[in-house]
Amino acid sequence: MKDILIFLGDLFSFDDEHPLLFTQFNFWVFLLLVFAGLALLQKYGKPLFGSRADSSSFRIRVRNGYLFFVSLFFYFKTSGLFVLLLILSTLLGYFLGKRMDSVQDDNPQSPTRKALMVAGVVVNLFVLAYFKYAYFFTDVYNNMFHCNLQVVNHLAKFANHFTSTPRFDATMILLPVGISFFTFQNISYIVDVYKNRIHHVEHLLDFGFYTTFFPQLVAGPIVRADQFVPQLYKPYFLSRRQFGMAMFWILNGLLKKIILSDYLAVNFVDRVFDNPLLFTGFENLAALFVYSLQVYADFSGYTDIAIGVAMLLGFYLPKNFNSPYKATNCAGFWKRWHISLSNWLKDYLYIPLGGNRSATWVSCLILGMMLAIVALMAHSVWVTLVVLLIGGALVAVYHIFPRCRKEFQTDVNNMDTMLLGGLWHGASFNFIAWGGLNGLGILVYKWWKRRGGRTRVVATQALFALFLFADIIWITPALNLGAVSTGIICLGTMIRYFVVNPFCDRHSLPKLQSSIEKVWNIALTFSFVTFTRLFFRSGSNLNPAEANQQAWETASSMVAQIGGEWQWSVVSQVISNYSSVFWVFLMGMIIHWLPERFKRRYRIWFTSMPMWMLAVVVVVVIFVVYQFVTADLQPFIYFQF
Repeated sequence: MKDILIFLGDLFSFDDEHPLLFTQFNFWVFLLLVFAGLALLQKYGKPLFGSRADSSSFRIRVRNGYLFFVSLFFYFKTSGLFVLLLILSTLLGYFLGKRMDSVQDDNPQSPTRKALMVAGVVVNLFVLAYFKYAYFFTDVYNNMFHCNLQVVNHLAKFANHFTSTPRFDATMILLPVGISFFTFQNISYIVDVYKNRIHHVEHLLDFGFYTTFFPQLVAGPIVRADQFVPQLYKPYFLSRRQFGMAMFWILNGLLKKIILSDYLAVNFVDRVFDNPLLFTGFENLAALFVYSLQVYADFSGYTDIAIGVAMLLGFYLPKNFNSPYKATNCAGFWKRWHISLSNWLKDYLYIPLGGNRSATWVSCLILGMMLAIVALMAHSVWVTLVVLLIGGALVAVYHIFPRCRKEFQTDVNNMDTMLLGGLWHGASFNFIAWGGLNGLGILVYKWWKRRGGRTRVVATQALFALFLFADIIWITPALNLGAVSTGIICLGTMIRYFVVNPFCDRHSLPKLQSSIEKVWNIALTFSFVTFTRLFFRSGSNLNPAEANQQAWETASSMVAQIGGEWQWSVVSQVISNYSSVFWVFLMGMIIHWLPERFKRRYRIWFTSMPMWMLAVVVVVVIFVVYQFVTADLQPFIYFQF
C-alpha cells in the first residue's frame, strides 16, 4: 500500500528536472492511457435520457471536457503551478468572448465591445510582458538612466505572504512553458470574436479544450479559433489511413528530433557555441550551418509529433513547415518556416499597422523604439553608429525621393513585423537583431526583384568595394567577413549576368538557366538565414537575467573566429574528427531537399501498408531511434519561447 501511495504521489506531482516531453517513455504511456480513456468514452459515454442525437452531442461534450482536464494535467506535469496561469488565461478569454457577443446582441453599435476586446488584448500582453520581458525592460531602463534596478517576482512575494511560507523565490521570474503560444492563441480568439469572424464558444469545457489542447500547447503550432473551434463539435472519427498518417508524422518527428537535432547538438553544435574561442573559424562556421538543420529538425519534429498525436485523437492541426530551406528568397522562407506564427503576425500585426497600403505613426514609433533599444543594449560603439546611420539613411530617403515614399512606408511595416517577431522569440536584443536581419533580407529581396541585371551587378560591386575599402582601413573580423560575403555575392551575380544568361539565351536553354538560378538563390538564402541564426542561437538557453550580455559575447566571439584568420591546415582534420556529424548533416539536408512529389509518395505508401507491416516498421524505427538517445534528453528548443 505504501508503494502504491508513493507511486501515486510521484504521478500527481511536478518534477522540474523531468518535465513530460514527447521524447520520454512516460509521455507515450500517458498518451496510451488518454487514448484508452477516449475510446471508452466514445463506446460507453451516453446520457441517461434522450435521443440518439442527444447521445452524440453528449459524447462530444464529454470528450471535450475529458481532453480539457487531461491537457491541464499534461501542462501541470510540464510546468507545475503555472497551470493556474493557464486556467486564468482560459477563463479570461471565455468570459470576454461570451460578453462581447452578448453586448452585440443587445446593441450592435455599443463601444463596450471594443473596450472588452482592447482589455483582453492588453491583459494578455501584460501577462506575457511580465513573465517574459521583465528582465529585458529592466535592462533597457537601467541603460537609459544609469541605475541598477533589480527584478522582483511580486507574484511569488504575494504567494509567500498568503501561505506564510518562503516557498517561492521572489528574486527571479521563471518563464512558463509555452506562454507565448497560448497567449497569442487567446488574443486571436478575442479579436476574431470582436470582428465577428467566429461566434463565441458557448460552453467553458469546449473553450478550455481549445486553449489547452496538449499536443500543441507548449510549442505550437498556434491554432486559430476559426480553424479549430468547428472541430470541437464534430464526432470522433479515425480511419485506417488516418491512423497510418498519424503514425507516420509521429515517427517522422521522433527521427528528426532524436537523430538529427539531439545528435547534432550534443556532438557538435553545443560544444562550439558554449565556447567559440576554443574552436577554429571553420568549426564556428560549420556549427552555424549544422545548427540551421538542428533547429529545423527540433521544431518541425515537435510539430510533426503534435500533428500525429492530434490526428490520433481525431483533430487536425495546421501545417507549420513546408521545406523552408528550399526557399529562393527571404520572403519565401518566412512563408515556409513557422507558418502559424508568420500568418498570425501578418493578420494581427502587419495588416493592422497598414500592411501594403501605408505606414502609420505607430509604425514609425515602433521602428524608432526598436532601433533605440538595439543601440542601448548592444554596449558597442559600432552598433550604435550603424543604428544611427540606418536611421539617418531612412529619413534622408523619405525626404529626398518622394516617389519612394509608398514603397518606404510598406517597408517600415515589414521591418516592424520582423523586429517584433524577433522580440517574440526572446527577451534579448540578439533576437531583435535576428528579426531585423531577416526583415532587411526581405526588403533587399523586394528591391532586388524590381531591378534589372545591370543594376544588380553595379549594386553588388559597389557593396563589395565598400566593405573591402572599410576592411583595408579598419581591419576587423566583422568587416573581413562582410568583404568575403559580398565578394562571393558579387562574383555570383556577375557570372549569372555575363556568363550563364548569355550562354543559355544563345543555346535556347531556359530550363537550365532557371535551374542554375534556383540553385544559386536557394544557396544564397540558406546561407543568409544561417548567418542570422548566429544571433538566434546566441540568445537561446540563457537565464533572462544575463541573456543580453552573454548573447552579445557569444555572437562577437563567433564573428571574431569566422572573420579572423583561418587555419586551413586543420580543416581536413576537423572533418575527419567530426565525420559522423557531417554525414548526418549531409543526409539530413539531402532528405530535406528531396522533391515534394517523392515525399508525398512515400507518405501514401506508408499509410497504405498492412497493419502487420506497419507494426514492424514502427518497431524498427523505435529501435533505431533508441540507438541515438543520449543519456540526458534535450528539451525542445521552442519550449523557451
